[in-house]
Amino acid sequence: MLLPASFTPLWSAPASSPPGGLWFVLESGRLLTSAAAGQADTLTVPQGDGPLVPVDGARCIGLLGEVPCWAARARTEAAPPGFTLEPLRRLFDRLPDELVAVAGRAAQALEFDRTHRHCGACAAPTEESDGGRARRCPACGEVYYARLAPAMMVLVTRQGPAGRELLLATGSRSGARIYSALAGFVEPSESLEDCVRREVDEEVGLQIRGLRYFGSECWPFPHSLMVAFLAEYAGGDIRCQEGEIVDAQWFPVGRLPALPHRLSVARQLIDHAVAEAER
Repeated sequence: MLLPASFTPLWSAPASSPPGGLWFVLESGRLLTSAAAGQADTLTVPQGDGPLVPVDGARCIGLLGEVPCWAARARTEAAPPGFTLEPLRRLFDRLPDELVAVAGRAAQALEFDRTHRHCGACAAPTEESDGGRARRCPACGEVYYARLAPAMMVLVTRQGPAGRELLLATGSRSGARIYSALAGFVEPSESLEDCVRREVDEEVGLQIRGLRYFGSECWPFPHSLMVAFLAEYAGGDIRCQEGEIVDAQWFPVGRLPALPHRLSVARQLIDHAVAEAER
């Protein structure tokens, strides 16, 4: 989920910006949307001088081209006529890619505001600081910036009897049995590389070599930064971690299972490995 090149990140509206804009209104992870004009299968977000529903914490999060983008939290679970509240995770193929990415930024900005209303050190109410990108405690001086949880993702490959194979797994939280690369959160004192090796060993009991950086993405559920790698199989037999991995297998590049959405770095990682194998 990458912000478009035409997007300028901001934390407050510039004085020169035009009135109104695009409104990214969220309620419990659901985004306020409506059908785009003349396109029943495509959704869009409200645009205009106001968000159409009562909101809290409205803030400018950037410009899409020259159009201000506003994030706000809905006070109600009821959508106005012609609009619906849709889970952000389900909008990847129904909302234009650029709006999905900006909605992810909106979700993270609102989550930061929600979870940092009070100081974690002394419990006093916090206030905006550093142009809106931080919250400061006026009582003890503690300053908080938006939380990011770094996580690694790795696609392990090997040369099998009939060609290149990819190690793909499905987890206990994957209801649709989507197979993907291995992933896990970075722990204190770990480098990204250390995290990759530990997670591969913990989740499937394998050893790896030839670690290569691939790319990264924002994953706003609620505030992850996914860092993706490629690696070559070095040894071991698959042993699925109980409670985490339901199934893990070596798949030939020509016979892959159900995969993640095309917008995710996981799918881009898999597509890249397949393209490499087919050269």
